[in-house]
Parts: sequence; C-alpha cells; structure tokens
Amino acid sequence: MVTSPELDRSAILRESAAAVRHLARICFKTGPPTHTGVELEWTVHDAADPARPVDATRLRMALGRHRPTTLDATSPAEPLRHGGLVTLEPGGQLEISTLPRPSVAALISATEADIAQVTDLLAAAGLILGRSGIDPHRRPRPVVETPRYRAMRGAFDRHGAAGRTMMYSTAGLQICLDAGEPGQVAHRWAAAHAVGPPLLAAFASASRHAGRRTGWASARMAAWLAIDPARTRPVWSPARAGDDPTDAWVRYVLAAPLLCLRRRDADWAAPHGVTFADWLDGALPQPPTTDDLDYHVSTLFPPVRPRGYLELRYLDAQPDRDWRIPLAVLTALFDDPGTVREAYTIAAPVAHRWSAAARHGLADPALAAAAAALLHLALTALPHLDLPASIHDEIRRGVRQRLAAAERRDQ
Repeated sequence: MVTSPELDRSAILRESAAAVRHLARICFKTGPPTHTGVELEWTVHDAADPARPVDATRLRMALGRHRPTTLDATSPAEPLRHGGLVTLEPGGQLEISTLPRPSVAALISATEADIAQVTDLLAAAGLILGRSGIDPHRRPRPVVETPRYRAMRGAFDRHGAAGRTMMYSTAGLQICLDAGEPGQVAHRWAAAHAVGPPLLAAFASASRHAGRRTGWASARMAAWLAIDPARTRPVWSPARAGDDPTDAWVRYVLAAPLLCLRRRDADWAAPHGVTFADWLDGALPQPPTTDDLDYHVSTLFPPVRPRGYLELRYLDAQPDRDWRIPLAVLTALFDDPGTVREAYTIAAPVAHRWSAAARHGLADPALAAAAAALLHLALTALPHLDLPASIHDEIRRGVRQRLAAAERRDQ
C-alpha cells in the first residue's frame, strides 16, 4: 500500500474544514496499484471440545511474546516471523494482520508461514483455529475486556443483540488493495463495493451459530447489517454512484455518532447520538484533535473502508487454506483497469443486494449469476498474478469449484 507522510496527530480541529482537509489527505493514497495485504480472523476452540469456552488466560499463555497488549499490557507484542501482527477481538477471535507485499505469491508465502507459526503455538496449548465466519458451537461471550470494547458493547446494545454476536462470535477475511492512480480511484472504489454482494454470496461460510442453523448463508454479515447503520452501511451505493469517493467518505465520517471517548478511567462511553460533526461544532467541552478523528475512523465498519488503501471487509473467514481463493479472485479482478470495469459492469445490477447475499447466498439466482460471471472473469485474469505453478493450480481448482456451485444455482 502507499503510505502517508508523518502527520501531526495532536493538532486541534476547531472547524469542520480542518477535519475535511485531514480526511481528504489520508483516505486515498494514490499511485500504481502494486501492493496487496490480507487480515485473517478465526474463532479459537479447544481441540478436544470445540464448544468449550476458551478464556483469556489460556490465550495469553498460548501466544507467549506475541500476545497483544489488549490481553496483557506488559506484552512485547512481537510480530510473527514474517511480520504479521497478532491481535484478539472481544470474543477471543484471533487475527493476523500481514505486511503488504508487492506480489500475491509473496503475500501467500509469508502469510502461510505466519499462520503455521500461530497454529503451532495454539496446538501446544490444545487449541485450534475455527473454520467459518461465525462460531458454530458457542453463544456470544466476552473474553477480552477493554474500555473501548465496553463502550462498543453499550453503544451496540441500543440496537439489539446483533452487536454482541458481531463482537464475540464473528470472524472475517479482509483483503487490502491499493487505491490506484488518481484516474483509477473512483472506478476501483465503485467496483470494490459492487462485487461485494455476489462475492459475499460465493464465499459465505457462516450459516451455523451456537449449535443451530441460523437461516442465513452468512450470519456474520447479518450481524453487521443489524448494527448501527451510521457506521456499518456501505459508503458507496448505486443510487449515488456519481459521488466523489473522498466527498462521500468525509460525509460518512462526520455524520457517524461517536462510539467511544478515550479517557483516563475505564468509562469510555460517548454521549448518545453525538456525531463527530457535532463535536467539531462544540458539543463536547474540549475540541477534537486529528488523533481523535483518526480514532473515530477506526470505529467505523463499512463493507469497504478507505485507509489510504481499500480495505474490503465483507468476506467470511474461510476454512483451512481456502482464504487464498477469494484473495486471488479479488486481486485478479483488480489487476487491470479493463478487468475492474468489466467486474463493475457484471456486478452493478446486484450491487445493492447486501442483505439478500447474506441471507440467501448463491440460492439467489441473480447473485449466483453475477458470482459465476465474476469467477469466470477472475479465472481469465488469474495468470496475470504470476503465481507459482502449484499454487496457481490449487487456487484455480478452488475457483472452478465455486464457479460450478454458482452455475448450478443459476439454472
């Protein structure tokens, strides 16, 4: 990804124009699209009894010097051997955030090595990684408690039980792509959103939760859709396809309510309904800083989030090594401007169908047809990734299997 120059994080924002300038500076870092990253989440289970709760002490002992500071403030939080960072979500879900790599082959190699290292650490403690986008065995239960997570839980509880399900039970796969050259950003931004529903349907892996079938192909995405829409709805939509991406993101950020306010004590709860725009207008005693704005952005969870690069957040966690398949599909679709345009054309008719994708997956004929066309396009573009032959062949087989599943539904 293109990185940003050093910013003054302590600058006080006394007017909305200053916040707008800051957001515009950091949301899309333009340049040749050369890097790819991946963030993988898993639920963590007892190897002998996957329904048994796994507590913070057991995770702390298993992860050793790689345990995150949210679990142990004294931890060195050392990166894994190939640079990945380990974090834990509120329900004890484990996440590896990789360093971006200049090729998909390099990214796969480094990520597989980091996953193997974590798998060995967990195995020594009798633990294994989950295989789906939501915990199929256990009900939502807090494992990691921080002031941020407590404030988040309180804010989400106003909207029902979905917030706790999301926090404590879900696991996603995030693909990170460069924003691209200035003339490409709007096309890549629109396409990243448009392909979301059909690819969510194609890779849905979260139909069973807490010992029962949920009636959703992706109960993980169902939980996200039921949380505060001001921070989880898509930024882009077909109805406003002509909006400038930066302008759309700035409006989204400023209109979102505060999730939490960082304080010295354990209570980070934010006043209900106060948006960042309200804070800029004097709703709170102290004006915000650029650091406060950046932190606020970290509490927004749309399906595609601009972080200088494009963070695609809509995929369920995949079993075993299958995370490589949607990674290859998306990087192939975004490898060439022409392929980006073709992918957008395929997906545009179903680009608004997030809920249908989460509920029905490939059982929805329109989504199945779009998914099949996208997977076929990805197969055509796959050789451009220049993967080693063994990895290319394995991923190609995986894409073909999902293509066949989509084509069977599109009859």
